[in-house]
Amino acid sequence: MTVRLGAVGYLNARPLVYRLDRSPNFTLRFDVPSKCADLLHGGAIDVGLIPSIEYLRGGPLAIVPDLAIASNGPVTSVMLYATRPIDDVRSIAMDTSSRTSVALVHVLCARLFNIVPRIESASPDLERMLAMCDAALIIGDNALFHSSAEPRGASTVVDLGEAWTRLTGLPFVYAFWAGKPGVLTPAHVRELQETRDRGVAEADVVAREYLSDSPGRQALGARYLRENIKYYLGEDERAGLELFYRYAAEIGVAPRGVVTFY
Repeated sequence: MTVRLGAVGYLNARPLVYRLDRSPNFTLRFDVPSKCADLLHGGAIDVGLIPSIEYLRGGPLAIVPDLAIASNGPVTSVMLYATRPIDDVRSIAMDTSSRTSVALVHVLCARLFNIVPRIESASPDLERMLAMCDAALIIGDNALFHSSAEPRGASTVVDLGEAWTRLTGLPFVYAFWAGKPGVLTPAHVRELQETRDRGVAEADVVAREYLSDSPGRQALGARYLRENIKYYLGEDERAGLELFYRYAAEIGVAPRGVVTFY
């Protein structure tokens, strides 16, 4: 059976699908993270690279083992920009392409920043978001390349991966492959893991191909893939994921759930 995969279109997902479009065992499409989750919940794809929070919101789902998009410290592509000190933030505009990072902001507001801001949803336009709210959440490529420059209008910049690790001492898991139980065979799982291994080993090639129209950004993209993003779901990542789920459930932004793997 050919498995329908839905992947995230951002740079950080590309090592997980490196040359996978050549496989006879999978078909592949790219969308923003929130769309990947909707497609999986709606049955339009068999397995999705979904925001980790979406695992609790639809199911039953099983996680593909040892594959993730994670960070342990600064991530540089999940960023909160503010026009004032974080303690004084009273409103946050949230990037509509994100769901896990939105839940992470709620958790950090409750447990680290000690604020209860008003939340607004907005398309990822930093200047417009900061005109409507005190702070703005931006994710993915938009955040990565904003973080490498001085963002106009923002006097405070918080890397949410770094904030989570400072709070917990653990990695943060943003996304992983998940699908209906029984959809993937052990051979499918091995192929996805081998694809990851090739993509991680070829980070420079991945960045060069993805940013082919922007040579000036290729070195930054390759460094980001090598140094900031982690692609394994080991014991520490699972501990961080389960703690995130517990914190999210405690503040009511996600239901409680049990983690199941293929």
